[in-house]
Amino acid sequence: MAKKALIAMSGGVDSAVAAFLTKAQGLDCIGVTLRLFDNEDIGEDNQKACCALEDAIIAEKVADRMGIPFYVFNLTEDFKEQVITRFVNEYLDGATPNPCIDCNRFIKFHRLFLRASQLGMDYLVTGHYAQVEEDNGRFLLKKGMDSTKDQSYVLYAMTQDQLSRSIFPLGGLTKTEVRKIASQHGFDNAEKPDSQDICFVRDGDYANFISQYTESVSGDFVDINGHIIGRHNGHIRYTIGQRKGLGMAFGKPMYVCAKDPQANTVTLSDNEGLYSRSLYAKDFNMITSSIPARIKAKIRYNQVEQWAVARQLEDNRVYIEFDQAQRAIAKGQAVVLYDGDVVVGGGTIE
Repeated sequence: MAKKALIAMSGGVDSAVAAFLTKAQGLDCIGVTLRLFDNEDIGEDNQKACCALEDAIIAEKVADRMGIPFYVFNLTEDFKEQVITRFVNEYLDGATPNPCIDCNRFIKFHRLFLRASQLGMDYLVTGHYAQVEEDNGRFLLKKGMDSTKDQSYVLYAMTQDQLSRSIFPLGGLTKTEVRKIASQHGFDNAEKPDSQDICFVRDGDYANFISQYTESVSGDFVDINGHIIGRHNGHIRYTIGQRKGLGMAFGKPMYVCAKDPQANTVTLSDNEGLYSRSLYAKDFNMITSSIPARIKAKIRYNQVEQWAVARQLEDNRVYIEFDQAQRAIAKGQAVVLYDGDVVVGGGTIE
């Protein structure tokens, strides 16, 4: 009897080709699109067509073309609680959250896995550019072959059980090859652009989105010595490393280097003040069995990994010291450790 695979189909070209390749391997496939939010959840007009509905229609067309069953799972309440609310609360706490990681952790590789198990499915398939490899009974998460599309960074929280039952058909392909496969088989979304922003922040204006949930209160800009040097328009409107849009001239370039929600202050410094050689990470998820003595780490999705040493602490915390100081290390972002192409693990920067 053929193994069964539940395929997460977003309406994009990546998940469409992942579905096509999975079926070509002989698996018994079911396609599913997740309904993650309604217009009112993201401050959109209810008279406007929801993008989630548009994506589901595209995904259904692809599934019909391949002759596989297709369903839509409503996970709006889970997404609101585990992703949107977390995003808002962490922003209000002065952090710079990464909701894509939370979506993978709590929705795609938790709630969707539960649904897959309830349906008796053996595997969950997604269009992520990453690879899974078994090594002496332990499952490893590895980078995707296309370095420009590698998504291993946002998957660092996966467990051994999840890795053992996940298939990433695009891990060994380039984006160009994926689009070519889609075009050759007549998929309508073959040239659909990649999504760039957070899905539920429609215009990329995070501060405007957060302001739907709280009042933005002005406060003091301070320098690194605590001296008041101006007024800001609410700490939620600033991110670590920001230079433009401060609304004031200081006679030299100044950058956001810290935020204190309790005092409602935003600390500014020159560029040198943004650099630090060390950090602590909490809620650290280990994928390999141990951390090598020498390791590479990245503190944001598009960063090239940097050489460092890491030390495990109690309570799932890790201390990381870089060979060279890193710019704009932001609380709330993820730090992910790599041993070559293998993801050692990752956690949230404190």
